[in-house]
Amino acid sequence: MGVLALEFVKGQNRESLGLTGRESYSIVGLEAGLKPRQLLKVRAEENGKAKEFDVLARIDTPEDVEYIRHGGVLPYVLRELLRA
Repeated sequence: MGVLALEFVKGQNRESLGLTGRESYSIVGLEAGLKPRQLLKVRAEENGKAKEFDVLARIDTPEDVEYIRHGGVLPYVLRELLRA
């Protein structure tokens, strides 16, 4: 999968959520698929403690979803060229 850009929801940031950067992060709910500007839930775990918070997927168009699904723009273009 490609890089999925995420944005904190309004009023939240690293400091307000108490994130240090040492956590392990996972994105909850991607099994159902990804849509443009979708709200997702992130689970941050460190030392046996976990917290969850919402983020906005910075995928703005259906084409962006396809790029992510293919692992990025370059793999998408290469697959399209090979298919043609």
